Amino acid sequence: MKKKDLSTQKKEDLIKLLEEKRENIKDFNFKSVSGGVKDTKRLREDKKDIARILTILNKK
Repeated sequence: MKKKDLSTQKKEDLIKLLEEKRENIKDFNFKSVSGGVKDTKRLREDKKDIARILTILNKK
């Protein structure tokens, strides 16, 4: 997600999105242990999205 997209959203929506991203990381870690992961780039993107969301939430 882009910073512009995130900065226009409401605080409640950002918190919801943050929870979804964290859940995605948990699922990814669970799948990686079982060997069912093929898209490793998604983990990096989710982590960066979490950092962006937290930065915007701290500014608000």
